[in-house]
Amino acid sequence: MSFAKWIGGALGWSFGGPIGAIIGLAIGSIIDGASDGNGFLLGEGDPYKKRSRSSTTRSRSQSKTRPQTRSGDFEVSLLILASVVIKADGKQDQSELDFVRQQFVSMYGKERANQAFKLFNNINKQQIPTRKVCLQIKSMMDHPSRLQLLHFLFGIAKADGMVTEDEVSQIFMISGYLGISSRDYGSIKAMFYDSRGNAYKILEITPEATDDEVKKAYRKMAKKYHPDKVIHLGEEHQKGAEEKFRQVQLAYEQLQKERGF
Repeated sequence: MSFAKWIGGALGWSFGGPIGAIIGLAIGSIIDGASDGNGFLLGEGDPYKKRSRSSTTRSRSQSKTRPQTRSGDFEVSLLILASVVIKADGKQDQSELDFVRQQFVSMYGKERANQAFKLFNNINKQQIPTRKVCLQIKSMMDHPSRLQLLHFLFGIAKADGMVTEDEVSQIFMISGYLGISSRDYGSIKAMFYDSRGNAYKILEITPEATDDEVKKAYRKMAKKYHPDKVIHLGEEHQKGAEEKFRQVQLAYEQLQKERGF
């Protein structure tokens, strides 16, 4: 698989706006360093130039219709936000970089993961306009996919065994820009901590909830985090979605055991 075919065929709306500028610069760096001389011709022209205008035009008409997020758009959004989180504490821990690579290998296979990391290495050298990037993602990406992005970002932060305050602050800020509620943010965050009361946080309820309210909350969260919600992103993203779903089930089972119902 050539990088040209991967990047040209996988991306849709993310070739416009601030994300398009970041990707364009990253692609330019890769082209400059390429030795095969093939560039990014997919039979006709540069995919960035070819898509950027249509993507920009689409973005102006998104107030009524949100396009379905492609796997490549999710992938690029994830790479950019991963770069922001990794640099949040002022250093780039190798375990976090390894986690990103590991996840990509798991989701996409070694060859496509290597293509993604060509892009990531060049994205990581840039100053990311976090707010602008997140607002573009918010306007174009559906809510379940944004929740999946947040789950992945916490996984990166936890890769070195702990989540620093700087990383938490950065992810919290990102979640706000992405239009994710504080309850959803708290639910996903709780999946990465082992402390008393986390089962309630995952189900987005308080310890004062009745047994019936616990059951109702479980049904609601199981529906919200069901893997089918991100099926349009492709099979490669089902694993992460299944993990969120499993955490909801475990939280409910824990409360069942504690309350005896």
